[in-house]
Amino acid sequence: MTASALYGWLAQALVFGAVLTLLPLGRWRRPAGFIGAAIATPSGLAAALHGFFGAPSATLLAVALWSLLGSSPSPLSKTAAGCIVAVGAVFYPLALGLGAFDPYGLGYQPWPLLGVLAIAAPALWRAGRIEWLLILAGGLAAYALGIFANLWDALIDPLLVALAIGALLKRGSKQKAPQP
Repeated sequence: MTASALYGWLAQALVFGAVLTLLPLGRWRRPAGFIGAAIATPSGLAAALHGFFGAPSATLLAVALWSLLGSSPSPLSKTAAGCIVAVGAVFYPLALGLGAFDPYGLGYQPWPLLGVLAIAAPALWRAGRIEWLLILAGGLAAYALGIFANLWDALIDPLLVALAIGALLKRGSKQKAPQP
């Protein structure tokens, strides 16, 4: 089994476990997440998820691990979720051929993309978003180790964008809820 396939298989198990922590299980949320991740790994569920969705980005894996470990606050703040949705809204239509420019190709020759990340890193540092510096460093490390052939795949994926949209919708519904 290649490192990329092993990563995809284990990462999907952890993402599955993190999804279970979103269920309203009270104090059993965290244990259910870990049990779900453990069950998904040997059962073939993780392999099926990997086959259907592909390998999750290192960013999605980091957010899933954050959720499983119960670290607070979540790295998926309103600003972070908005940035992920904005990048996905521009990136995916262009990558799917909606324009003459294909940004996905930049991930194979990633110097321009690395330049943007080099500009973003000091801004994240000044904003005190150390967790996002670590998450991006993890994505860069996964790319450098050859787990991902394209830097974009290490940084973003459709499931991460869907999660960010869900986080924004959840925050929006909390703000609109009447106060008793």
